[in-house]
Amino acid sequence: MINITEKAKEHVFDLKQKEGYTDDYNIRVAVNGGGCSGLMYDLKFDNQINPADQIFEDKGIKILVDKKSLLYLLGTTLDFSDGLNGKGFQFINPNASRTCGCGESFAV
Repeated sequence: MINITEKAKEHVFDLKQKEGYTDDYNIRVAVNGGGCSGLMYDLKFDNQINPADQIFEDKGIKILVDKKSLLYLLGTTLDFSDGLNGKGFQFINPNASRTCGCGESFAV
């Protein structure tokens, strides 16, 4: 399961509205190779649901995850930070053994 905090939910809805996405768009979370720790998160809006996608829903937000990425993301929480260290979405991933300083890449 992938969860989303209340703060992240609010920012998803705001961003969706500002960028003109309709209600048929969901969040897609994926893991790709790259970054200084080896794996990077990819977060975007998507209106295509693939047959192999896993679909999670939390706080009214549908989260789409492909099978390969799911192995790295189980138990992850999507949060939003607007603190001094930067503004943006953050992944709280219990599977990550280390993360880079910017928080955009990780290793397992």
